[in-house]
Amino acid sequence: MSRMNRILQVSAGDLDATVEAGVTHEQLNEHLRDSGLFFSVDPGANATIGGMAATRASGTSSVRYGTMRENVLSLTVVLPDGRVIRTARRARKSAAGYDLTRLFVGSEGTLGVIAEVTVRLFGVPAAISSAVCSFPSVEAAVNVVIKTIQAAVPVARIELADAVQMDAINKYSKLGLPVGPTLWLEFHGTEASVGEQAKMVQMIVYEHGGADFSWATKPEDRRKLWRARHDVVYADKALREGAQLWATDVCVPISRLAECIAETQKDLAASYLPAPIVGHAGDGNFHVSFVLDPNDSKEMAEAQRLNQRLVHRALSLDGTCTGEHGIGCGKLDFLIAEHGEAVSVMRAIKQAIDPNNIMNPGKILQV
Repeated sequence: MSRMNRILQVSAGDLDATVEAGVTHEQLNEHLRDSGLFFSVDPGANATIGGMAATRASGTSSVRYGTMRENVLSLTVVLPDGRVIRTARRARKSAAGYDLTRLFVGSEGTLGVIAEVTVRLFGVPAAISSAVCSFPSVEAAVNVVIKTIQAAVPVARIELADAVQMDAINKYSKLGLPVGPTLWLEFHGTEASVGEQAKMVQMIVYEHGGADFSWATKPEDRRKLWRARHDVVYADKALREGAQLWATDVCVPISRLAECIAETQKDLAASYLPAPIVGHAGDGNFHVSFVLDPNDSKEMAEAQRLNQRLVHRALSLDGTCTGEHGIGCGKLDFLIAEHGEAVSVMRAIKQAIDPNNIMNPGKILQV
């Protein structure tokens, strides 16, 4: 699919683009560079848009612009029996039949092969400003996130990193940021609106004990700041020579995020495995990255134990076993724990569309 990499159509007036599945989000945005438009979903890696649709990907800007679920308008899909279907037209809304687009977005390749994707585009904001600030506790940082969302501040990005993660970031990216729970923020809009948003959030930050509030308005400073955030995978791997990462994620209602992270940190503090935490705090989604030796059965067992506690904690808080990484074959049992009898409906859909179980067998569901 990576060789199906043509950008088929850009409709600037309709704010959408149709691309083949192998086009990457960076490729599309480079193509749009002089149009005043951009594609908003950025999972960090330069992923293909077809793959992003199949996994219902999201990223740092999803708190404002939405995930792939909100940004895919239509798909062309090849079904297991060879039929080729288009799930929707380019109209921004429709009440015509079942929402097949949403059925295939996030299906992880188990229902068909995505060949083309029509995605939503946005206008490039006139002004962008980024900021970073530290807090005495994760709870204080999360309370700022909650207050910011409740105040209807249209923050474009609001990311959370714990002290372990900030230490790794500083060492790898050669920064001198405070080693403590930290929020990374970005505001989009006009010069006036960005300034107003920033002042409102700064007041909320100081009300909750935030400190070292620093701004980055120049493009090169913003790129450096966010590059450090996007490079957390490399920063975490650098914590142990020769180690690998096992990254997991959960998502909970934002009001339960501080509780979920705090309890998880207690588990991690009692373990010998280094495991930084970073998250898309505005969505209630966070990642734990276990830094381990995959050939050490003891370390793998410990990571599995901690991950199981993490997932069941999220489910007990009415959250989900995965906010963006997907089920794959590693969270099959957690899907059943989360959805119960609804999994049988998913299985019936799978069997109706793919009766011979030839599409990514063993992923999401056991048939």
